[in-house]
Amino acid sequence: MKTTDLLTGAALGLLTLTSPLGAQAAPKQAASAAKPATPQYGTFGFDVAGMDRSVAPGDDFGRFASGTYLKNLVIPADRSNYGMFTKLRDLSQDRTRVIVEAAAAQKGAKPGSEAQKVGDFYASFLDEAAIEAKGLAPLRPHLDAISAIGNTSQLAKAFGMATRLGMSTPLGVGPEQDLKNPDVYAVYVGQGGLGLPDRDYYLDTKNPKFADIRGKYLAHITAMLKLAGFADAGTRAQGIFALETKLAEVHWSKVEERQIEKLYNPCKTSDLAAAFPGVDWAALLGAAGVQDQKQLIISHPSAIKGTGALLASVPLDTWKDYLRFHTLSRAAQCMPKAFVDESFAFYGTVLSGQPENQPRWKRGVDAATSALGEAVGKLYVAKYFPPEAKRQMDLLVKNLIAAMDVRLSNLTWMDPKTKAEARAKLAKFTPKIGYPSHWRDYSKLEIRRGDALGNAMRAAAFEYQRSLDKIGKPIDRSEWGMTPMTVNAYANPLWNEIVFPAAILQPPFFDAKADPAVNYGAIGVVIGHEISHHFDDQGRKFDKEGKLSDWWTAEDVKRFTALTDKVVKQYAAYEPLPGTHVNGELTLGENMADLAGANVAYDAYHKSLKGKPAKALGGFTGDQRFFLGFAQVWRQKYRDESLLQQIVTNEHTPGHLRPNVVRNLDGWYKAFDVKPGQGLYLAPEDRIKVW
Repeated sequence: MKTTDLLTGAALGLLTLTSPLGAQAAPKQAASAAKPATPQYGTFGFDVAGMDRSVAPGDDFGRFASGTYLKNLVIPADRSNYGMFTKLRDLSQDRTRVIVEAAAAQKGAKPGSEAQKVGDFYASFLDEAAIEAKGLAPLRPHLDAISAIGNTSQLAKAFGMATRLGMSTPLGVGPEQDLKNPDVYAVYVGQGGLGLPDRDYYLDTKNPKFADIRGKYLAHITAMLKLAGFADAGTRAQGIFALETKLAEVHWSKVEERQIEKLYNPCKTSDLAAAFPGVDWAALLGAAGVQDQKQLIISHPSAIKGTGALLASVPLDTWKDYLRFHTLSRAAQCMPKAFVDESFAFYGTVLSGQPENQPRWKRGVDAATSALGEAVGKLYVAKYFPPEAKRQMDLLVKNLIAAMDVRLSNLTWMDPKTKAEARAKLAKFTPKIGYPSHWRDYSKLEIRRGDALGNAMRAAAFEYQRSLDKIGKPIDRSEWGMTPMTVNAYANPLWNEIVFPAAILQPPFFDAKADPAVNYGAIGVVIGHEISHHFDDQGRKFDKEGKLSDWWTAEDVKRFTALTDKVVKQYAAYEPLPGTHVNGELTLGENMADLAGANVAYDAYHKSLKGKPAKALGGFTGDQRFFLGFAQVWRQKYRDESLLQQIVTNEHTPGHLRPNVVRNLDGWYKAFDVKPGQGLYLAPEDRIKVW
């Protein structure tokens, strides 16, 4: 259970889920290659050919900016959706492949070196013949341990051990920063353990798509158990599915989880048995390695209480079958091809609509970077991240923070004292750009060539132990939550930081040769987006020290809520799939961040002009280029299954709808002469202005 995971709306737009060498100088970076004469896209940084000028910008700005591109875009068979983020992820994957394959070729690398670990991890994952020959043998000790469970105390212990191996269990345990005392680590307990993406997949009886998925999930559980040789697989699968449905019934919804203060419920360890009966807490915490804690923080009290009741009421054999299935599912990518194919057939094709699995090398790159991300990242930065990109980003971030400060200072709805505190919080921001200042130490992680499953399990256990080792030590605020190869960005309110990995600082987000208007519209809005997360409906609950606290007046909250209610209503009107609307409450934080980011970046762009008019380029004014640069970032196409999962589980509005935020900016109306009666038109008094 990660507290950072609870801060929904903290990242720019990840669309899929994935399960430091001490104080060092930054890696030596490659000298900049010869600079291109023109931007990567078009003549000024925007792909004009991808526009659809038959659409009025005021009717559908996303289609106007990108309609031809999207019409011609074919989603690759190994993808569930595709767009600018995915295109850059492909580039990052290709570049990382060069690094890990070079490491894999060094069979004589010094034992214990990072090159040995990265290379042997990747080579082991790709050695399908060895994996096939071993069959189920590498997983047999874990399955035998499950068979040996004889009571609920041993079951609780098994949950703790599974947590160490990175498996989601009904009682997730782990250390993270204390939300109300951000200088120390606390241990959290939260809900988990579902095999489908969200509780709605189990409980929604109105949408026929969910009913179809439920039937196919039951068939998938059956198939996995059959592959592992379990008798009566169909009956066992029905028991597992019924158990998960009962878990879903006690789980909090995604919207409930967004209320960060409701997730902070301290409980003395000595009081756990009385407050949350049915769980052998000593066995669970001992196996999870946190038995010495005097206090835990319960993130979902009613769900934990409900889970305890299920431990007592559901037969032990059903719980054991549940653990068997989830152990098989967790290990599937490092098991024989039949398991890989069955896992993909459900999680890839049924849930995401993806016709083909990604090539083994792509999955190997992702697995290696998940296990040894900063060891790979160090080499990635040296090879692919020029110093000039970092320097220009430093300036852009500085300009965007200054623009946000002006907006805060001009607020009319916020109390002056609260406004002063908000500006003080902004002044304490720490921007992180490109890569960490300190790299992680992987010396204690053992990687053996030829042991793909063992490597994956040891990597998960290593990462969990690394988090345990933080308890009782000062918070290391130099840490990063993403690798340099990640195409994304995030805000962490506990540390008052905004973070931009190297891989996102490329076209179309950022291009040193592009027109500044395009860069401000693209990466500038990203920067403003992340800055504003510290002041969205959840980020605003953290003060300038990163502490969860109520530092706004009651009247501030009332006026703020009146504004955010408008955001919820505006986005809830969008219907990406017939009969399925955007969840305005779930996506509130991200939608507010898009709104604020666009406003702040627009201000910063105009300030950069220093009072001079922008020259026309390609027949477009500076303001038009700003908004087109923003829209270009959100060129995205989905398969229906992927889009459904996005709508139900993700706090981000689907990417192709995100350009619609411009309908709230007065400058957009002037730039494109948007008139009443057009699809996106809003009367001036209906345009939402929060920050």
